[in-house]
Amino acid sequence: MNFIRKLHTAYGFVVFTILFTILFPFFLIPIFFRSQFHLTGVLNRWWARILFPIVFLPYEIECRSKLKRGKQYIFCPNHTSYLDIAVMGFNPIDTIFVGKTEVEKVPVFGFMYRKLHITVDRKNLKSRSNSLKRSLEAIDEGKSLVIFPEGGILSKHPPQMTHFKVGAFRTAIEKQIPIVPVTIPYNWIILPDKPMLLHRRKIKVIFHEPIETIGLHLSDCDSLKDKVYKIIEAELKKHEN
Repeated sequence: MNFIRKLHTAYGFVVFTILFTILFPFFLIPIFFRSQFHLTGVLNRWWARILFPIVFLPYEIECRSKLKRGKQYIFCPNHTSYLDIAVMGFNPIDTIFVGKTEVEKVPVFGFMYRKLHITVDRKNLKSRSNSLKRSLEAIDEGKSLVIFPEGGILSKHPPQMTHFKVGAFRTAIEKQIPIVPVTIPYNWIILPDKPMLLHRRKIKVIFHEPIETIGLHLSDCDSLKDKVYKIIEAELKKHEN
């Protein structure tokens, strides 16, 4: 069984790489023509829709509320697996990611990620401050964001979450745009952090109803953060079995 999982994982990595190689020239369009940033979301959706069936991972996407195209959101998913980034490609709204600087080190993929998305070194105060500034600027440019509020794959007891960082909630309140909690219940089983081997199971992503921030102030950051945490936590508990 372990051999089969290793084979499945290697196959999945090869398919991921081939698809990226095919799509990379198209990612150059939003890199060189910044006004075409929405293509990042379009390409990510195609990538996800092709990738997961080919690697024998069925998926189910559940939207609890109709998300309006043309409206901006900040999406906050729980984070337990490297698979989460690819899975968020199913997002019906065109978004960019706020992610860790380590991704930049991956050959070619890191170049694309650095140019299209916002990277942050959470151990560096200046980097955190700069990422917040860039997030606010991205909102001003009309973009929506995906921010993993845990700040990385940090939980030692997944799917239990670690505490949320404040950045996503501060950005949403400053720009008065909705937060969308996102629950990804099974990725920690499908591709655990250790050992990083694929397990065949249906992927599920739940986009919860947006939480409006109009009228909220920075003093409300903690209460907004707690509200999002509790929504995702309650959903995770429903999917424990």
